[in-house]
Amino acid sequence: MSLFSHTGADWIIAGLGNPEPKYDGTRHNAGFAALDALAQRWGCPLGKAKWQGLYGITQVDGRKVMLLKPLTYMNLSGQCIAPAAQFYKIPRSHVLVLCDDITQEPGHLRIRASGSAGGHNGLKSIIASLGGEDFPRLRIGVGAKPRPDYDLAAWVLGRFPPADAQALADRRDDIEGACRLILAGKLGEAQNRYNH
Repeated sequence: MSLFSHTGADWIIAGLGNPEPKYDGTRHNAGFAALDALAQRWGCPLGKAKWQGLYGITQVDGRKVMLLKPLTYMNLSGQCIAPAAQFYKIPRSHVLVLCDDITQEPGHLRIRASGSAGGHNGLKSIIASLGGEDFPRLRIGVGAKPRPDYDLAAWVLGRFPPADAQALADRRDDIEGACRLILAGKLGEAQNRYNH
């Protein structure tokens, strides 16, 4: 008998990034890295392909959760996430997005219940595709550009120096803890505990 009574999901956790190997370890792929860490911890391989993405479904604290990695490239992330949410009839409020944030220091986390894209093209695509901005997001600090005239694309597609990469790796327990609280409907507690 299957682990699941039905094949649906109650939540989607989507990690944002760009799919080609050349983007591995870049600032823009902080969401992919966070999702991969959750998949490993929760024993949920992202082995199924659908909606232009890779996914797996697992149980987390009694809830069925789809871990979803859009392969559409960052700027079209919503074209993967919205069809998956529609297929399983998952409301926007149960779509948790993990993404990079250049306004935060490396490793800092910022959890929000909703909000604008704040210049993030992946979030912009998701807001457009889901038809609203009232979905939770966990933004992972990757550090700001070193100077104002520095090319933004070059910055977000650049790789972390070792200290910054370690700062992100050091927050993996916190990211998991925050996700568990958000899934349990305790987003405010997640903010109080992990927004730093």
